[in-house]
Amino acid sequence: MRDQTSMSRQEIEEGTVLAPKFDQNGLIPAVAQHAETGEILMLAYMNAEALEKTLETRKAHYWSRSRQSLWLKGETSGQTQEVTDLLIDCDQDTVVLKVLPQGDGGCCHVGYRTCFFRTVQGEELTKVQKPL
Repeated sequence: MRDQTSMSRQEIEEGTVLAPKFDQNGLIPAVAQHAETGEILMLAYMNAEALEKTLETRKAHYWSRSRQSLWLKGETSGQTQEVTDLLIDCDQDTVVLKVLPQGDGGCCHVGYRTCFFRTVQGEELTKVQKPL
């Protein structure tokens, strides 16, 4: 991975070198998407170490903002995420991980297949999934 400060806008936006733009806290948003269905599973954050470990192992690693520590997704729950592809947006400040969920197929810590299990209708929330 390279630092963006020495790169031109064109190199960052259209080039072939990975140079993620981490925020002031050293994090980059990471969207996990089911590799087969396209369903959005979760939004998490990665620091440089999490991104490197994910690229090395092809298992999703994130940065836990609440615990302030590196987190292998599913380490305790068994809901690991096998990464089939990793995409980065044009200005390299957000990544999408295409994943195959393992274990029971879920990813949400409150027991759902996806963290996006409710729809918003005005100020009301309606569940659109059943717990696993």
